[in-house]
Amino acid sequence: MNITKALGFTALLQIPLVYSAFAAGKPNIIIIFNDDQGYQDLGCYGSPNIKTPRVDQLAKEGMRFTDHYVASSVCSPSRASLLTGCYPQRVGVKGVFFPNTDRGLDSKHVTIAEMLKTNGYATAAVGKWHLGDKPEFLPTNQGFDSYYGIPYSNDMYPAKGMKYADNCLFREEYSEKIIGEIFANNLSENNPKVLKNRVPLMRNNECVEFPCDQTTITKRYAEESLQFIKENAASKKPFFLYLANTMPHTPIFTTPEFKGKSRQGLYGDAIEEIDFYTGKILDQLKELGIEKNTIVIYTSDNGPWLTEGKNNSGSALPLFEGKFTSFDGGMRVPFIIRWPKKIPAGSVCNELTSTIDILPTLAKITGARLPDTELDGKNIVNLWKGEKGAKTPHDNYFLVFQGEAVRSGDWKYHKKEVFQVKATTRKSEGATLYNLKNDIGESVNVIDQYPEVANRLAKALDAHLKYISKEK
Repeated sequence: MNITKALGFTALLQIPLVYSAFAAGKPNIIIIFNDDQGYQDLGCYGSPNIKTPRVDQLAKEGMRFTDHYVASSVCSPSRASLLTGCYPQRVGVKGVFFPNTDRGLDSKHVTIAEMLKTNGYATAAVGKWHLGDKPEFLPTNQGFDSYYGIPYSNDMYPAKGMKYADNCLFREEYSEKIIGEIFANNLSENNPKVLKNRVPLMRNNECVEFPCDQTTITKRYAEESLQFIKENAASKKPFFLYLANTMPHTPIFTTPEFKGKSRQGLYGDAIEEIDFYTGKILDQLKELGIEKNTIVIYTSDNGPWLTEGKNNSGSALPLFEGKFTSFDGGMRVPFIIRWPKKIPAGSVCNELTSTIDILPTLAKITGARLPDTELDGKNIVNLWKGEKGAKTPHDNYFLVFQGEAVRSGDWKYHKKEVFQVKATTRKSEGATLYNLKNDIGESVNVIDQYPEVANRLAKALDAHLKYISKEK
C-alpha cells in the first residue's frame, strides 16, 4: 500500500530517516496478544488455579486495567481492530477468516506497524496472524519487516495455494506432493478432515515447517522475539514487536516441562508456559539496559472458549459467558501495561478502555503521524500515565458480534443476546439492560426500571450499526 498517501505524508518521507539519538529516544513497544485467554486467568486477576508470577510482577511494576475491552469476541475481527484502531466492521473484518478464501485485512487500512515504520521503527510480527493468508494480506505487506508464525488458528489446515520453502521441514511423512493429492482427492472440501489441526509454520511468505510442531511453538515464538529484541537493541533502533501467542487456543499444546504443571489442566499449563517466556522477554529487556525505554502490553484477543471442556477452557469470572458472545465474558479481557517511570507502578485503572485505543495512543507517545482516515479509537495516554481525574473518552462503547450491545458508564444494553452452545441454560429475554457496577455478571435485567436509559442506548446502538455498516 502507499503508506505516504494513507498517513497524509508528502514531503516528510522524501527526507531519509536518520536513526540518531532522536530515534533511539523513542520507546520500544511490545504487545503480547494471547488467544482465548479469559479475564480471570492470571494470578493478578484472581485465578485460583493458574500461577503467573511474571505477569503478576508486570502488573506490580505497571498498571492493571479492570474494564478493558476488545472489539470482537472472535479472532480475526479482534486482531484487525487492535492493529487499525477501528471497529472491525469499519475495516471490513466481520468474521473469522479461513484458509482457501480470498478475504483478509485490506492493505489500504493503516496498521500500527505501518504507522510506526514511517517514524523509524523496526517491526516484527511473531505468532498467530489470522488476517488473511494470501500474500497481499500477510504481515510483510501490512507494515511488518518480518513474520514468523502460524497464519491462522491452530485448529485449521493449510491453504491449497500455500507456498512451501525449498528447505521446508515436512513432518509426519507429509510432502508438498502428498498435500496436493489430498486436496485433489477431496475436491468438494476446502478443509479435508485429515488435515485438520495440521497447520503451517511460516517465515515471511513461505511455509518452513508442516505440520508445525505445536508442542514447542510458545517457546519458539519467544526465541524469535528475543532475537529480534537483541538485534535492534544492538543497532539502537526503536522497535515494535507484535507477539501473538497461538496458545491457549485449542488444540492446546505445551512443552513437556510444563505439561501437568498447573491445577487447571492443559489450559493452565499453556498459560503458565506463556508466563514463563514472558518473563524471559522481561529479563532480556533488563539485561540489555532497555527496560525503562520499553512499553510492554499484555492482553488477550477475546474471552475463553467455554465449550472446549474443563481442561481446555479458561474462566472469565466474575463476568458472564465467553467467546462468541457480546457479554463481558466474551469481550472484557485482562490488560496490563508497563513503562517504567512513565506509568505508575502498582496502579489500577477502572475506566473503560479498548484495544482500538492503542494505535492513537502510541501515535501520541511516539510522535508518529496518525492515519489520514477515520478512527474509532481514542488517545488515552492520560489514563496510561495515571493522571488525576482522567476519564474514559468513550461515551458509548459498542460490542457487536452475533449479539449486539453497547456500554455507557455503568450501563450495558443488549439489543440481542447470543449465548455459547451448551455454555448456559439461560434464555434470551430480548432487549436487556444491566448495571455493571451492581451486577458485573449481567444477571439481573433492569430494563423495566430504567426505560429511559434503555431507550437512549438503543438509539445510540442503532445509529452506530447503521453508520458502521456503510462501506468505507
